[in-house]
Amino acid sequence: MENTRQQKIARQIQKDVAEIFQKEGAAIVSGLLVTVTAVRISPDFGYAKIYVSVFPFERSEELMQALEQNIRLLRRALGQRLRNQLKNVPEIQFFLDDSLEYIEHIDQALKR
Repeated sequence: MENTRQQKIARQIQKDVAEIFQKEGAAIVSGLLVTVTAVRISPDFGYAKIYVSVFPFERSEELMQALEQNIRLLRRALGQRLRNQLKNVPEIQFFLDDSLEYIEHIDQALKR
C-alpha cells in the first residue's frame, strides 16, 4: 500500500514525464502517441517505475530502446521539475503497459 505522500509524488512524476515527452522529448518519442499510464514509487523515493502505453503498438520496442538510451536526459529534466519536492531525484525505469493491446486482442477473440 502506498501512503499519501507516495501517491502525491507518483502523480506529480506522471504529470511531469508526460509534459517532458510533449515538450523536450519530442525527438525521443518520434511521432508516436505515448501515454504515461502509471507511476509506482518506492517508499524511500529512490526508485520510480514509469509505465507507458504506445500507439501504434508495433513500434513499442523502438520507443523502449529510445527511452533507455535517453534515460539520463529524461531523469535530468524530471529533476529540474521535482527539485522543490524531493531531496534526491529517483532512479527511473520505463516499462511497457500493453493492457490496451491485450484488450484489443480479447475484443478480436470475442468477435470471432
